[in-house]
Amino acid sequence: MKLSDLSGKEIVDVKRAERLGVLGQTDLEINEQTGQIEALLIPTLKWFGLRKQGNEVRVPWRHIKKIGTDMIIIDIPDEEIE
Repeated sequence: MKLSDLSGKEIVDVKRAERLGVLGQTDLEINEQTGQIEALLIPTLKWFGLRKQGNEVRVPWRHIKKIGTDMIIIDIPDEEIE
């Protein structure tokens, strides 16, 4: 799968039934040695889509459960939200 195939997909938390963001608006944490994606870094949003400084949700790749045509479903335990 190419990175361009992921772009524009909504990221949805299955436990909270909550939209966390769109992949085009997130950062990726990439292992420099292997080139593999290790995590999605999703900025938390506040009032009218403005970024709240310094706060983000880190979603490790292992918590991604399904990548569909329109969205990415994640399941991240509460205690692992950074």
